[in-house]
Amino acid sequence: MLNGKAFLFPGQGAQYPGMGREVYEKYEEARDVYNNANDILGFNISEICFNGKKDELNKTSICQPAILITSIAILSVLKSRGSNGSVTSKIAGGLSLGEYTAYVYAGAISFEDAVRLVHMRGKFMQDACEQNPGGMVAVLRLNDSEVEEICEQSRHLGCASIANYNSPEQVAVSGELKALDNIVKEVKARGGRAVALKVSGGFHSSLMSPAKSKLEVEIKKTKILKSNVPIIANANGEYVSEPDDIKDILMHQLDNPVLWTQSMQRLIKDGIDTFYEFGPGKVLTGLLQKTDPTKEIRNIETLKSIEELLGQ
Repeated sequence: MLNGKAFLFPGQGAQYPGMGREVYEKYEEARDVYNNANDILGFNISEICFNGKKDELNKTSICQPAILITSIAILSVLKSRGSNGSVTSKIAGGLSLGEYTAYVYAGAISFEDAVRLVHMRGKFMQDACEQNPGGMVAVLRLNDSEVEEICEQSRHLGCASIANYNSPEQVAVSGELKALDNIVKEVKARGGRAVALKVSGGFHSSLMSPAKSKLEVEIKKTKILKSNVPIIANANGEYVSEPDDIKDILMHQLDNPVLWTQSMQRLIKDGIDTFYEFGPGKVLTGLLQKTDPTKEIRNIETLKSIEELLGQ
């Protein structure tokens, strides 16, 4: 049994213009993270985070490193200024892209390698979207088995599968557009609700296979160490810490569903009762409240939340 807290890191979709600006302006540690990232990428991603237009920040190749960088900037302040183990956790996890941030926190992947890797990951995913057009739909008010059945019935029209098990009340489906149209009709016919997501393609499905092939090459070249704490992996809801397992899980993650609900339920079953979400937005906080509202869930992003955790 695990006891205590888990650190969680958000994925694509959590970004918004202005994220991280206050932390950057107040804390030298955060400035160092953003400035380092600018040098690694060869362009001013901090300017895009703080003052960029929404459309630019929402590009897959931009928002993925931007979210990781913002999460690590917040964490760097806390790790530098915290005391008495206030900013340590025996386990961590992240939603899709956020899993890479978790490996940085756990010392398995260097910040420099992670920034490069997720920037390329975003490019590869965008290329795959153009090569295999598709989209995503959030489905509410139906159980997982009903949505899985609807996907199965729609596959004669193209790729259709659950991409994200987000909470007991919500899944996201990826697929080709004709198949998604059919899924929306079937969901509504069964009394469910379907909401088209503003994404550029069908993430975490077979439509991402071209991106997976390219990403595998980059992951195999990346130095990955044993993680200091176990990470709950998206692709199987199990704990990983060994370098080969981490590489395998990251390669498997891209074109397979994110088992977020199952991962959070596993942590809760194993005794985690406090969750900290480090990074922009409150997506994970919201999903966890739907999964188990009895747990303590804290989003750490604003200056106030950072200073509260530091005891200032």
